Amino acid sequence: MVQSINTKVDMVVDATSYIGFTSYGKIMIGDKGFEFYDDRDANNYIQIPWKEVDYVIASVLFKGKWIPRYAIKTKANGTYTFSSKKPKVMLRAINKYVDSDHIVRSLGFLDVVKRGFKMKFKKKSVEA
Repeated sequence: MVQSINTKVDMVVDATSYIGFTSYGKIMIGDKGFEFYDDRDANNYIQIPWKEVDYVIASVLFKGKWIPRYAIKTKANGTYTFSSKKPKVMLRAINKYVDSDHIVRSLGFLDVVKRGFKMKFKKKSVEA
């Protein structure tokens, strides 16, 4: 059995992890970190201490009415993507432990296209 890093649990919610193959399980928000435990395989788990969280990136659609998924970007190990029931409540629970400046919206479709065009037609500087 896996040992939890949390001493106090704030919230437990059914969730989906999009790391590699999709896996279903539970997300646990606690005082020490963010944890995901797979329902089928006890050895498939993710534990992220709050001090390792760099940004929480939320995909917001329909002017904040729907948040289909969110990602946690760590300082060393990359980005982990999740979706869960009650995503707004999850983000509020995460906001207790992560500074509000580090919870951001992801870019929308048109923003990504616009950025791509800017990079495509950007003049390259000539270095001497």
